[in-house]
Parts: sequence; C-alpha cells; structure tokens
Amino acid sequence: MLTPMQEEIVQATAPVVAEHLDVITQRFYPLMFERYPQVKPLFNQAHQQNGGQPRALAGMILAYVQLRQSPQKARETLEIVVNKHVALDIQPDQYPIVGECLMAAIGEVLGDAVTPEVADAWSALYQELADLLISLEKQRYQAFEQEPGGWRGARRFRIAKTHQESRVIRSFILEPEDGGQVAAHLPGQYIGVKLTIGGQPVYRHYSLSDVPNGHSYRLSIKRETHGVASRYFHDQLSVGDTIELLPPAGELILAGNKEPLMLISGGVGQTPLLPIAKQALEQGRTVTYLHAALDAEHHAFADDLAELRNAYPAQLNTVTIYENEAGGNHQGRINRSLLSDYLPAQARCYFVGPHGFMVLINQELERLGVPASKRHFEHFGPAEALNVA
Repeated sequence: MLTPMQEEIVQATAPVVAEHLDVITQRFYPLMFERYPQVKPLFNQAHQQNGGQPRALAGMILAYVQLRQSPQKARETLEIVVNKHVALDIQPDQYPIVGECLMAAIGEVLGDAVTPEVADAWSALYQELADLLISLEKQRYQAFEQEPGGWRGARRFRIAKTHQESRVIRSFILEPEDGGQVAAHLPGQYIGVKLTIGGQPVYRHYSLSDVPNGHSYRLSIKRETHGVASRYFHDQLSVGDTIELLPPAGELILAGNKEPLMLISGGVGQTPLLPIAKQALEQGRTVTYLHAALDAEHHAFADDLAELRNAYPAQLNTVTIYENEAGGNHQGRINRSLLSDYLPAQARCYFVGPHGFMVLINQELERLGVPASKRHFEHFGPAEALNVA
C-alpha cells in the first residue's frame, strides 16, 4: 500500500509519466531483453516490431493509475492481462524483472525529474499492481488445477489428427500424452502453447476452435508467411508429434440470456466464434453468422457450418462474403449496409479478425445503435483500442 506522500507524488507526476509513457514502454522492452534474455521467448517479437505490445503495456499502466481507487473496476480491467499471463504460466518471480526494467526505463526517459522520492512512489505503485496480478493469477492457477482434467504448468499433448480447413488454415487435434482427462474450457477461449524451435522456447496463444469434449483440444492455425510458430505447426509438425499446453484462458465468452447473436469474423477470426455459435445453438438461441474470406479457397469450416445448419435450420443463418470472387452470398467487404440487412433486433454481437476489420465493424455497429455492452471482440495479439478515427 502506498503511503499518503507516495499517493500525492503519483497523482502529481502521473500527467508527466502519461505524456512520455509510449517512449518509456518502447525503451522498456529492449532494456529488459538485454538484461534478462531468458524472458524474451514469452513475447511475440512481431508485436514488439509493430508497437502493439508497448502500447498495450502503456494502456494497462494508465488504466490502473486511473482505476486503482475502485478495486472491482481495476480487477475487471486487468482481466485481459490475467488471462494472457495464465496462458503463459507467468510466475511471481518474473515480476521483479519487469519492475526493475520499467523503473530503469522511466529514469532514462525522464532523467532528473525522477527524484528518489518519485522513484520510490512509482516503484510502490508497480509493486501494488504486481501483487494484485500475482494474487489473481494464483487463484486462476489453483482453480484450474483442481478441475477434472486440470493441471499446473505445462502438460504434454500429442497431435492425434490434422485437417486442412482452407488453403492456409489447418486444424490440429491434441490429446494428452498421459492419456488422462482434459479439462473443459469455455467456448471462445484460447490456450497457451509452448514450443521448442531451433532449441529455443517459443510461446503463443491460439483459440480453441471447438466446444469442450473431455478428451482433446482443437487448434486451427493460419499459416502466416513470416510466422515463426505458425510455420512450425504447418511445415514441421505432424500426427504423433508432441507439444506442451498451458491452461486455457480468455474473456471472449458467451454472455447474455436469450437475445439473438450476430457473429462476425474475418479470416481466421472464426476460430473463437465457431464454438460460441455451437454453444448458443445448443441453448436454443438464434445465431446470424457472417464470415468474410478472400475466396472459396480461403473459406475455412464450411463443413462444420453446413452440419450446424442441418442440425439447427430454424436457428442458424450463415452469410458468406468473398472479397475476390463470386460464389458466396455477397462479393466485396462487410459494410454498414450489409450489417444492417442482417442485424437482428436487440442482438448481442461478437466480432474477431484483423485489427482494421474490427475497427470498422465496431464503428458500424455503434452507428447502427448496438451499445458497447453488446459489442464483444478479442485481439489475437496485444489488446488495442478500436475507437480510432
């Protein structure tokens, strides 16, 4: 807990720190990787290069400074961070590394403005944030370990089957090497994956693309041209190979009660939405499923959706939009007019895809009167704001 003097210092210096926070976080990561190279595999370097990870860190710090006097709101805001950390198996002994390097970056950027008193106050603030995250993550680790089929840390899974879903997306069915039960996840969640590539550990998060069944998980992974992990899955791994999985996590889960759903996906964004659709249909809800793909070759899960249409003909409406060719229900891109044509009254909307795609969908749904409380989305990388101009 901060002392009254530290509280005053944080409040007084927060505007200056906020003004320079982007520069601070951009300096923080190279500094941490230089001092502690063992933590570098925990971070997707593509997100470092495009600035997504530094922006996410800056946003989290600012949000915590603003919300820390409201503990419940602070916990809700940090839920995204907790989910990412749980799926990476982040441990308490890693937090001092972050604290040391963050304070060093603040000192480098702000220089003489960081007096010993200012440094102590912001160190105390970071420790408060770290203690809260450690506590929340401990609760999640313990709860998952106690679930039927749960585990602690990494668990080795074998690739039991693969299936090519589209030109660039392949599904991997994973069963535990120990032959035991598999803990249930909530449809829409992702899972942490730990690989060893070229002798080095590599961590990633991938959406679980099917509903829980108690004995396996399904990952459906797009092969990215420059993706270290995705190319390893597509080009190196096959049936019989093993990988390590960390606990499932994620906050993109089915909400609400009986209101209809509109699920909107671009490309591989289907992976968390398909299991949400299955869960909702099983509950008797109606689902409008809009999917945008480049063309028929890039349209994944067509068979899964056909089976769902046959099983729930009165509840499920699927709409396909191909950008580069005819053959779907529409040609071109999703826009406000198309959304308006298919948007059910009082619908709860979920959307996942590339960042620009989600910015557009979020803006158009807002203009169509869908409240923020009924607009749900997830980033495959670090969380970023969608309300850009």
